[in-house]
Amino acid sequence: MSEVVAQEVRDLNLKVDKVDRLSVELQGDFLTAMKLNLHLRCANRVLLEAVSFEAHTANDLYKHVRKFEWEMHIPLNGYFTIDSFVHNDTIRDNRFANQKMKDAIADRFMREYQKRPDSGPNRDKTCLYMHWVENKCALYFDTTGETIAKHGYRVNPWKAPMLESLAAAAIKNTGWNGESHFINPMCGSGTLAIEAALMAANIIPGMFRENYAFMHLRAFRKEDFDQLMQEAIAAEKDVPSHMRIIATDHDARALRAAEQNAEEAGVDHMIEFVKCDYSETEVPFGPGIVILNPEYGERLGEEEELLPVYQGIGDFFKQECDGKKGYVFTGNIPLGKRVGLKASRRIEMQNGRIDCRLFEYKIYQS
Repeated sequence: MSEVVAQEVRDLNLKVDKVDRLSVELQGDFLTAMKLNLHLRCANRVLLEAVSFEAHTANDLYKHVRKFEWEMHIPLNGYFTIDSFVHNDTIRDNRFANQKMKDAIADRFMREYQKRPDSGPNRDKTCLYMHWVENKCALYFDTTGETIAKHGYRVNPWKAPMLESLAAAAIKNTGWNGESHFINPMCGSGTLAIEAALMAANIIPGMFRENYAFMHLRAFRKEDFDQLMQEAIAAEKDVPSHMRIIATDHDARALRAAEQNAEEAGVDHMIEFVKCDYSETEVPFGPGIVILNPEYGERLGEEEELLPVYQGIGDFFKQECDGKKGYVFTGNIPLGKRVGLKASRRIEMQNGRIDCRLFEYKIYQS
């Protein structure tokens, strides 16, 4: 999803320096990191580089970590945790590298103050991240803490829900502009419809979160944070009156979960929830998209049972969705190819470790 995240960064009038398969790189300061945490819908976390150096062994790591002025960033009475990605021939277990880094930070504090911050696994205070591959090591402040991929409004997840960041990325990949109809049959816990409503109203995902790791660094100023929040609230907008967001599901329990989540997100008044089979979903006249996230059939024998569902989606598109763009997001690529329509695009995405596709179908008016 890095290309989607890169566009989100550009939409914030920030310059992207580099896009890799799993990351987006840019220049910025502490305020930039705060803003990215609040605004990015499709990212996982925001890392602010502290220092980089060459390290061949754990002793090299210790020496360089201890040199850095951690006391300028971590409060003496604070708490920190360390996460890492390590690929170095001298390190067999990431936990050993993490321990070495923690010891170096603790020893520096003890040398300077005869006292040190606490440390442990919790991610609700200062979070540090180490990326050490071969002899190149970079240390970061993870300004996020608990991932921003979860947007914080989902009080009822129902069954196997899409992660909020994945739903947002799927919508952004459709090119939907928040001004045309958004139809979501098989809505489940409502994540796609809720993310669409948030985008249409320009409500930032950070609106639902009270704690970030950046709040526990010494550079944090509450007045800066409050200013960013006020600017975001001022930029919210009313959705066009002609645009409808419709979410349907045949299961009343799924709809209850979706309605609860939409209410928590403050967008329940923007979404029409209807109990019906996907094939009976109202598709209003005018431009828009129809997007479904059917079951994948992960267990043995389920794929054959789901084949009529995927074929039925193709019939629904052809018979009811004239003039729209249809989308099927699935982690079962062979089933996705059985929709019975020629896909105009097949967008590669990942749901955790599952290789997924967002199939796009242009449905022409008859």
